[in-house]
Amino acid sequence: MCGRYAITLPPEAVRSYFAYEETPNFPPRFNIAPTQPIPVVVADPFSEGVRRHFKLMRWGFVPGFVKDPKQFPLLINARAEAIAEKASFRPALMRRRGLVIADGFYEWLKEGGGRSAAKRPYLIRRIDDEPMGFAGLYETWSDPTGGEIDTACIVTTAANALVGLLHDRMPAILPPESFAAWLDADAVDAAKAVALLKPAPEEALELVEVGPRVNHYANDDAEVQAPVAAPIRSLMRETLI
Repeated sequence: MCGRYAITLPPEAVRSYFAYEETPNFPPRFNIAPTQPIPVVVADPFSEGVRRHFKLMRWGFVPGFVKDPKQFPLLINARAEAIAEKASFRPALMRRRGLVIADGFYEWLKEGGGRSAAKRPYLIRRIDDEPMGFAGLYETWSDPTGGEIDTACIVTTAANALVGLLHDRMPAILPPESFAAWLDADAVDAAKAVALLKPAPEEALELVEVGPRVNHYANDDAEVQAPVAAPIRSLMRETLI
């Protein structure tokens, strides 16, 4: 799963990477947690071609059929293998696919067994320091009074060999050449969109062990990502354990 991630690159660098039209001054976020607002790139359904827009949404997907979100589980992730069959996600897969903007995410390595097992946090980021476009789904939920809230989740896939040292799942990180196909729900059907969801190449990523400050979502500053050991890459796998 993906339960915590970060966006720290300059806004213009992110805008250039995702090619959306707006110029938001989104502040760096080092420790984004569920229920918080997250930036999502969406396609304009009323334009010719696939014009892209920046929108803020609540991290926690609420399907349209839900009557009371407080009585519904918090859906922060959706498994790529199941989104075409799940009633919660199928309509969004067909019509409301987005890109969740990120440049790193966190996982924890468990040491020992039981509830008291120690957990070492790691930041997973690209070796080339570029942003990440997580495949996402979004839905606008309406309450009985007509109020609306845009909600989103991150689609996950099986972990690659490197991330698999920490967890068996990872966000589906789309390469830039797949952005248009994922966003274009008119030209690309659900089956072809799901086929885009694959583990990122392990040689593109590195694991950076960080300190325990990331464990508390209220800690949202650069110190959260301060490394406590050298980065771990695919050719250095034996140094993790």
